[in-house]
Amino acid sequence: MLFMLPVLVAMEGASEHSWQPGMTANTTVSYYWLNWRVLLCAVWILISMMVAAILIWKYEGSDSEREEGAESRRKALGFLYDDESWMPCLKLIHPAWLLAFRVLAFFLLLALLITNVIIDGASIFYYYTQWTFVLVTVYFGLGSLLSAYGCHQYLKKMGGDMMNGSSLDAERGVYAAHISERSETVHRTIKNSVFNEEHNVRKVAGIWGYVFQIIYQTNAGAVMLTDCVFWFIIFPFLAIKDYDLNIILIGMHSVNAIFLLGDTALNNLRFPWFRISYFLLWTSGFVIFQWLLHAFVSIWWPYPFLDLSSPQAPLWYLLVALMHIPCYAIFPVIIKMKHNLLSRWFPQSYIYTD
Repeated sequence: MLFMLPVLVAMEGASEHSWQPGMTANTTVSYYWLNWRVLLCAVWILISMMVAAILIWKYEGSDSEREEGAESRRKALGFLYDDESWMPCLKLIHPAWLLAFRVLAFFLLLALLITNVIIDGASIFYYYTQWTFVLVTVYFGLGSLLSAYGCHQYLKKMGGDMMNGSSLDAERGVYAAHISERSETVHRTIKNSVFNEEHNVRKVAGIWGYVFQIIYQTNAGAVMLTDCVFWFIIFPFLAIKDYDLNIILIGMHSVNAIFLLGDTALNNLRFPWFRISYFLLWTSGFVIFQWLLHAFVSIWWPYPFLDLSSPQAPLWYLLVALMHIPCYAIFPVIIKMKHNLLSRWFPQSYIYTD
């Protein structure tokens, strides 16, 4: 893709074992920033952030809206039940399996991140890849906590169901000895109705449930963006140049997607489209951070297409912004495929929350 051409050109001039591109201009001088290129790039970023803000304002919904009736809940695109953050998509899968998967993913991701810091230093957080990798690690850390809470709630509910069921049977035996057959039938119907109503009520998710879902959807787009660019654009070039890829570099651009796709296969989270807004804000925040840093420190750009000294900079920025759409759209397609397959293979067990 065209926007990656500056990356490849810069890498040609870099050392054989370094990702660091060469300096192209002094970014701390005023003339670097006071020109039409920076203005146009700033417009692209501002438009992205405005679109994100409008989507959040329009569709995210307020707390009062979440507390309304079931009909309004179904209409709210961002609505989330409490158990959707920890309940697997199949009833036959115990929530403990999802907990085990998330704990395993968290510790493996954390170990890989710590190893990367030890080997390359804190400068790795200069890159968008590491920003996203940290966010994926946070996702599985928070997911592990929510799943642990969910397992507790699940066991508590199962225990309560067994106790209520036994109590209900005992009460039925007492009533059968003292009332007529018709009265017993009426009583049983009322008790079952009350019992089912109490146990079918689902709590609305709290703040951490919504934070978890937002991080999940932000990761979905960011992971696809980083991994697709690396494997389909950068990696072929590095293979031609005989660049020695180490296990850390490979892991940073593969393990994150593998675990996130695995969690997607197991979890019961919704994926409302409007939350691409957080993905846009995530990338915009990274770019703004880079701009502020370069305004005060003359340092190389982590990705050469961010360099504002190039006449093509506005085009690169626009193309990167547009790339967010297909990268984010990959996960809804995967989730749709999951729904079609699981609803066909496990019609009695699949939980569909759309």
